[in-house]
Amino acid sequence: MTNPLQTEVSKRRTFAIISHPDAGKTTLTEKLLLHGGAIHLAGSVKRSTGGRRMTSDWMEVERQRGISITTSVLQFEYAGRQINLLDTPGHDDFSEDTYRTLAAADSAVMLIDSVKGVEPQTIKLFKVCRMRGIPIITLINKMDRPGRPVLELLDEIERVLGIPCTPSNWPVGSGSTFIGVHDRWRPDGLLEDPAVAATLGPRAFAELKEEIALLDGATHPFDRERFLAGEVSPVFFGSAMSNVGIQPFLDHFVDLAPSPRERTTKQTTTVGETTGKVSPDSPDFSGFVFKIQANMDPRHRDRIAFVRICSGKFMRGMEVQHARTGRPFTLSRTVQFLGQERTTVDEGYAGDILGVWDGGALRIGDTLVTGQRFEFEGVPRFSPEHFVVATLLDPMKRKQLKIGLDKLSEEGAVQLFYDRQRLSREPILGAVGVLQFEIIQHRLKAEYGVAASLRSLPYKYARWVTGPAFEPNRFERPGRMTCVVDVEDRPLVLFDSDWALRDAIAENPTLTFTAAVQPGRGKSRVAA
Repeated sequence: MTNPLQTEVSKRRTFAIISHPDAGKTTLTEKLLLHGGAIHLAGSVKRSTGGRRMTSDWMEVERQRGISITTSVLQFEYAGRQINLLDTPGHDDFSEDTYRTLAAADSAVMLIDSVKGVEPQTIKLFKVCRMRGIPIITLINKMDRPGRPVLELLDEIERVLGIPCTPSNWPVGSGSTFIGVHDRWRPDGLLEDPAVAATLGPRAFAELKEEIALLDGATHPFDRERFLAGEVSPVFFGSAMSNVGIQPFLDHFVDLAPSPRERTTKQTTTVGETTGKVSPDSPDFSGFVFKIQANMDPRHRDRIAFVRICSGKFMRGMEVQHARTGRPFTLSRTVQFLGQERTTVDEGYAGDILGVWDGGALRIGDTLVTGQRFEFEGVPRFSPEHFVVATLLDPMKRKQLKIGLDKLSEEGAVQLFYDRQRLSREPILGAVGVLQFEIIQHRLKAEYGVAASLRSLPYKYARWVTGPAFEPNRFERPGRMTCVVDVEDRPLVLFDSDWALRDAIAENPTLTFTAAVQPGRGKSRVAA
């Protein structure tokens, strides 16, 4: 007898799209929504006045700059599957948001620019996927532009990323003559169409047929088990801009991509910490918070926690246990998304993403459960590489600054540090990329009515420090090292160079210097 829970779980496909900036990720997202019937007219990243806006780029600052700076959750049905698409930022300065989001994905689509090939940000994100064992499906985009030879692109992917490629289809034409794809596993007779030969010309058409004939012997065979282990990547070709090859890709994707998998848990007992696994078809509900977003609706100052369901069945109004605090938490105000648009959701299963309206109880990495209490592996916060001091331009707005920085730091958009001796009321902001500071300034002004100037500090590395022999004063060398505290009063040291960091580690063997910590919820010490 079929288990209804297993049936629902098997329909879910939860994936992230990763790429270097300008590879066409947001345009691809729009076309997938278009084919899924979630929208009826695709938008443009760089739109003219009056044009339709991108569904996934919902923040006003994203629309102004034409870039994605925060993950959007987009949900729709296609071919009997429930699709949960996580559109991640491509810009390197916002990569920490992408790293957190990948913790919620079961697979990833790696988008490659056919003109530029494998680019730096793609390499970084690929390594994160490999570290997490996430299966990767590759889509080589922009085939409607004059680009590099296909075999050269495949060779670069294998050589630079170290993952074997298996072409699932093959481009018919390129640049201005790119008219479709030949499906290796479901031939559709495209090559028998006289119009194809006429469009390509005799020489190019002959070369195309020769390439296809050689594929079986010249490329790696597809092995599903190796694919699910992240050891081989099926490759597709297309053009998101001209919408050629995208539906064939989506048709294959819903069959290739895995349904939700079991998740690793940890449980603290009297004898120490133990680990375990939770199956997606376990009857008990469980999920974790991987993202928090404030002011999705600025009129209502809302705060939405994005929860990835990992097991069981969600029903609106159910009471769960907040594993970190041990307190009950009622899932009453829950929504699903299409960018900024939201609809009330009454039920959900493993793989689905819930938007939970939250007044401040939840944080990134929190686990929600019914039944036996446990926690999922945490979502770490990475060491920032850029630091500024925030100074209010209007001293009367200190309370608004406190609220704004509290909310934005809870999102993970910026990290807050303070003078450990409390001699200064000006917070120190830390970020992975400098563009984050511009966005913080913009959002403080637009969402909280606070104007602040940001002054750069010379530090490049931050390390949380623990150990019984820690003496903060030993790390005070103005301009080279300084000791500060985070919002939970945990001490950390800022260094101006890799040399200073390595020297401090060598001179203090009894101390532990940590680059990534679990995000906490301490009371903000920005003076009101």
